[in-house]
Amino acid sequence: MKITGVSTPSIQITPQAGGAAAATPVAVSASASASASAAPLESAVLQPAQSALRALPDFDAGRVAELRDALSKGELPFDAGRLAGLIQRFHGGQG
Repeated sequence: MKITGVSTPSIQITPQAGGAAAATPVAVSASASASASAAPLESAVLQPAQSALRALPDFDAGRVAELRDALSKGELPFDAGRLAGLIQRFHGGQG
């Protein structure tokens, strides 16, 4: 997955029938409220990181194939219990 700096320009939100504002669609800008307060922070702090991310490839297909082969041959150790514990810890579980 590639992360891009492009955002949706606007989103149309139309209330369902029966609501108080059912006849009035509301346009919400996806970046309007965030860009007003975050613009200085983005340009000063995040811009170099975003530029570095854009320069990277989506993923290293050769390395993925190499790891997949090693895993299928049993050359790469895999501990399902450890992985499960790490996932639980990451998501706030006790472990």
